[in-house]
Amino acid sequence: MITGLLSLDIHTYLWLNKLQHKSLLIKLNRWISHSGDGYLYVAIATLVYLQAPVGSLDFVKVGLLAFLIELPCFVTLKALIKRDRPFVQLHDCHFAIQPSDKFSMPSGHTAAAFLMAGLVSHFYMEFSVIAYCWASLIGISRVVLGVHYPSDILAGALLGSCSVFISLVFIL
Repeated sequence: MITGLLSLDIHTYLWLNKLQHKSLLIKLNRWISHSGDGYLYVAIATLVYLQAPVGSLDFVKVGLLAFLIELPCFVTLKALIKRDRPFVQLHDCHFAIQPSDKFSMPSGHTAAAFLMAGLVSHFYMEFSVIAYCWASLIGISRVVLGVHYPSDILAGALLGSCSVFISLVFIL
């Protein structure tokens, strides 16, 4: 079963990696990926706080705690798993952006995006679909850009989602 999952992971990566010859698609995926670099999270938290300082304090507290949980877990998992980036392991694969570190599992961009999506979804349910679609696009963009396997994305989504869930339990 594990062999089948690894095979599916690699085949899905290779299929998406072939999209790199479409320059407009790469530009779009770079933009989507960079939207998960962290600046947008600070902007969202600031906007939420400025909109309603009293009611948004829980949003900010849960978000800060969630990132305080997610970041050390992310760093620890990368150091323990040490999964090479797909373009290092697989021949004839390309990457369209320079990754920030050597290892791929879990995807930090995806973890942070799903953390933020879970946070937005809990406090502002009307934006749930937009938040989760955006988080999913960030994850997919990381595969299209050649720096993550699909399973790295799933692990990142799980890490981000669990971090916000744990934070909600502690804060609320």
